[in-house]
Amino acid sequence: MLHIDHKSQQPIYQQIYEQIKHDILAGKLPIGTKITSTRALARELQIGRNTVENAYAQLVLEGYLTNVASSGYLVNNLQFNLNPKEAKKTNTSTELAVSSNHRTESIRYNFQYGNLDAASFPDKLWRKYLTDVLDGAEMQEVHSCGDVKGDIKLRTQLKEYLYHSRGVNCQPEQIVMCSGTQSALEIIIKIFPYAKKQIAMEEPCYNGASIIFRSNEFDVLPIPVYEDGIGINELSSSSARMVHISPSHQFPMGVVMPIHKRIKLLNWAQEHDNIIIEDDYDSEFRYNGRPIPALQSIDEYERVVYIGTFSKALSPGLRMAYIILPSWMLSKYRERFIGYQCTVPMIDQKIIARFMEDGHWEKHMRRICLSQKKKHDILIHAIKDSIGNKVRIHGYQAGLHILLEFLDGQQEEELVQKALDHKIKVCPVSPFWLNKKNYRNNALILGYGMISEDDIPRAVEILSQAWFG
Repeated sequence: MLHIDHKSQQPIYQQIYEQIKHDILAGKLPIGTKITSTRALARELQIGRNTVENAYAQLVLEGYLTNVASSGYLVNNLQFNLNPKEAKKTNTSTELAVSSNHRTESIRYNFQYGNLDAASFPDKLWRKYLTDVLDGAEMQEVHSCGDVKGDIKLRTQLKEYLYHSRGVNCQPEQIVMCSGTQSALEIIIKIFPYAKKQIAMEEPCYNGASIIFRSNEFDVLPIPVYEDGIGINELSSSSARMVHISPSHQFPMGVVMPIHKRIKLLNWAQEHDNIIIEDDYDSEFRYNGRPIPALQSIDEYERVVYIGTFSKALSPGLRMAYIILPSWMLSKYRERFIGYQCTVPMIDQKIIARFMEDGHWEKHMRRICLSQKKKHDILIHAIKDSIGNKVRIHGYQAGLHILLEFLDGQQEEELVQKALDHKIKVCPVSPFWLNKKNYRNNALILGYGMISEDDIPRAVEILSQAWFG
């Protein structure tokens, strides 16, 4: 029987979600078990039915439950049980996108992905903490090189935040600060433990990553992405020892990998002694239910190298990302990077550490998620209202962009040009395909991080006229 603590700060729907998930992973609810209906559970717990529905929806989204017509909610087949657990302290010592040739000034409405509205940046707090650091005792540390992994206070704050927000298990000594995602990948490549330089990537994928791998003479193997993420069978058939994925919100398709497939992926890595690079680039932005826990959070085998960034929630121009290395890779990292210096400015690290320590990061995330959800909802409504069934929308309900698939045969090049003719920037999808022959050339990306709420309806109306007359 579920227990609800009405005095807890944890929302009731989240308590229900956590308890059912725990019972499934522990084997207390076997495969095929029918879960109490939303109506019956709401009556039993004396709470609103919507609360139960929200919890069940999250469990369905992550693949723990399936909703079968006329049968209700049933426990899914997860292959085997896998319990997230707190990381043990290790015995280590202390511690791209394509842009058009048009000048930005000529663009009236900008649907560029990956950028944020400048108004979302917490400039007043940033100035305050900048002054505090400059005037405080930490100024001496700013003038020194510091730890190659980055500021220990920031890494300690990150450890706590990532555990509570993403379920990530680590210790501060496993965290390495770096100047952006591409810098993170360069570091991982330098400690790649296998002789054969091959990596599997999602098809389509983040081309900023594929550029790094290819420039380091890696053979990049494209693995197709389906509605539930990367093709595990195709990956298993490949000779790759490492795979780069974004399971919580695949770029650019926006699909979410369910729990049963995540377990298969971890199983693949464990059985063959392979490595998974998890790029968790915009996981904070989820508009229907809670953010899905990171793949790393259920990795008992230490096969996942986790990458996160401050770019999507704070500023792309900050150029600050971080890696969480499995404990077994730390000795290789120390050996390879002896004599190196951290590439992230110490003063920026000190500012963000204070920002997080004082509790402002969670407040900032709540504010920016609410702002982006409003823009997301306005954009989806505007597309349905102005364009209707002429397009299919992919990747909505999360992230900072959507993908539009055109159903009338129009091609990417003409769609981009028609938009530019009306001073609107949209983004092509073709650059993200490793094998261009696989791409149908009938889709575009619309990012909404930079455009204002008020501009979205008019911009979509103009796009509809430009594309469909």
